[in-house]
Amino acid sequence: MEQQLKDDDSGWWVISSENRIWLPEGDLPVGNASRWQLSGKRAFRIGEWQGQPMWLLQESRRQDMVSVRQLIDRERGLFQLAGRGVQLAEFFRSHRFCGYCGSEMRPSGTEWASLCSHCRQRYYPQIAPCIIVAIRRGEEILLAQHNRHRNGIYTVLAGFVEVGETLEQAAAREIMEESNIRVKNLRYVASQPWPFPHSLMMAFMADYDEGELHHDPKELLDAGWFHYDRLPQLPPAGTVARRLIEDTVALCRAESELRR
Repeated sequence: MEQQLKDDDSGWWVISSENRIWLPEGDLPVGNASRWQLSGKRAFRIGEWQGQPMWLLQESRRQDMVSVRQLIDRERGLFQLAGRGVQLAEFFRSHRFCGYCGSEMRPSGTEWASLCSHCRQRYYPQIAPCIIVAIRRGEEILLAQHNRHRNGIYTVLAGFVEVGETLEQAAAREIMEESNIRVKNLRYVASQPWPFPHSLMMAFMADYDEGELHHDPKELLDAGWFHYDRLPQLPPAGTVARRLIEDTVALCRAESELRR
């Protein structure tokens, strides 16, 4: 899967190191390998975008190394491929040596894996499952501002699935821990790969059941019930969080119009 680049190899280039990506002039580089001084280097082909291959190289550039979040408002397919590249680069960086015997590892030639030539151990990229839930109470939706979000954005509740949990159990636990409420009518909506750093977001909608809202200050700066037509600053379009909010708003609006 890894190959040495020639001058005329062309496509999109994911150049990544330490969970960051090279975006010269704020965009993903595209064109011939020679244009970006990549000839002779080794790269992985990780997919295709707009009829051209997308390549991954594990290296850092002096400038313009940023978070892949910079591409979050681009088309979903491009963001997902770039996120895939960043995650694979980090996987290979963190699996240079075998965790069992300490020997040096090498990438597999047939699949996304790292191989130990000494003890024959095989490692695959690990994905952390997360749940994300939009909770509706009549014409209101529960939104929260997370401690890690310092830009005023309010979003729906989310959290990692713990060992031995079902998705439903994880949703109930996270909601109770972060907001002190219980929900009912939990139903699956969609999923989204989320490269921060290597998650798979599984999105649900739910209805409020019982409990008085008290947000966990260790996780959240604020939380509240917001009327569907008076919402705070929301996550960017293209995120599964934004989709959940928009789907909930559409449901609230439709039911409100039926009552008129």
